[in-house]
Amino acid sequence: SRQIMLNRTLAALVISATLILPVAAQETDKFERFRQMSVKAEEKGLAEPFRGVAIGGKIEKGLFPIRSTGVSTAPVREAADSFMAMLSAEQLDRTRYPVDDPEWRKWMNQYFYVRQGVSFKEMNETQREAAFALLRASLSARGMQLSRDIMRLDHTLGELTGDKFDEYGEWLYSITVMGEPSETAPWGWQLEGHHLIINYFVLGDQVVMSPAYFGSEPVKAESGKHKGIEILQDEQDMGLAFMRGLTEEQQAAATLPLEKDRNFNVGEAFKDNIDIEVTGIPGSDLSDAQRSELLALIAQYVGNMADGHAAVKMQEVAAHINDTRFTWIGDTTDDAVFYYRILSPVILIEFDHQRPANLRHIYPPVPNRQHIHTVIRTPNGNDYGKDLLRQHYEQHDH
Repeated sequence: SRQIMLNRTLAALVISATLILPVAAQETDKFERFRQMSVKAEEKGLAEPFRGVAIGGKIEKGLFPIRSTGVSTAPVREAADSFMAMLSAEQLDRTRYPVDDPEWRKWMNQYFYVRQGVSFKEMNETQREAAFALLRASLSARGMQLSRDIMRLDHTLGELTGDKFDEYGEWLYSITVMGEPSETAPWGWQLEGHHLIINYFVLGDQVVMSPAYFGSEPVKAESGKHKGIEILQDEQDMGLAFMRGLTEEQQAAATLPLEKDRNFNVGEAFKDNIDIEVTGIPGSDLSDAQRSELLALIAQYVGNMADGHAAVKMQEVAAHINDTRFTWIGDTTDDAVFYYRILSPVILIEFDHQRPANLRHIYPPVPNRQHIHTVIRTPNGNDYGKDLLRQHYEQHDH
């Protein structure tokens, strides 16, 4: 009897070994495939040196002077120092990059992208709290809540795709730090993962938080661990309300005659040098009340930054409101799917209802309200604070 049991145990171990080895090999092959896809995306995306988003094929200069804003960045600097002090030497080595490193531009929404830095998944609880403290110091309460909810909804996506938590999950987000946190020298940090990318550049008391990318699929958790979480509804509803508030003639000027049957965002990964066509209705053709509503819509996005820095950015936006254009694609019914773009010399905002990507087994292959992408960029060469960095280098040896 003992021999029979022993034989059965040995047989089970052999079977287990033959099952485990192929799975491990498959995971290795999968990572290598993802790595190669990432390398190809980077090679293509970084083939041209950074220029910045151009409007009508032109880069306007002189829009972003180095100046004092009067809003301290000390809390962000101190939080970054505390976070890095929590990392091991090995973690720190792969988290820190020079401030002018191409790593800034190496971000991508897709889950397969091989990310650098240290991930929340590998952090211990103390490190994780220090990372969240960095986000809290940099973002508004609303921006912090949005970021956390996007992370949680990625867990929901994992649940909806058969527990694919190696591809989707709350902790699959990584942080890198560019340069040394400083009162005077340029530096910054990047948070990157599925549907959540934040580039945060600091020079003195100036902040540039772009490119930034907030989205999710789904945008509402109707089941699972995070049931009830819902995001980007204000951005959706305020955009629709603004469009509906335009006169019939203004709506015609704002609308591009295209069917909303596909994805329309143009400013996502590796699109640092895109040319944006001048379309839509300009702020100069709006009433004072409508311009105020447009500013409120822009503030919904800018307001993800810490309040003081958001106020500085909104002053910059308001100075160019007459040259700001609003473009619309889609319907205006209560349950419409649509795309809208806000384009100013100093800010680009895109909102897009997307086709299902990872939930194609649930939704038909047309844009829907459960998959939203939003992108915020700084046109005319100041994404990643590049124009500020250029001017700093002109004034200082480096």
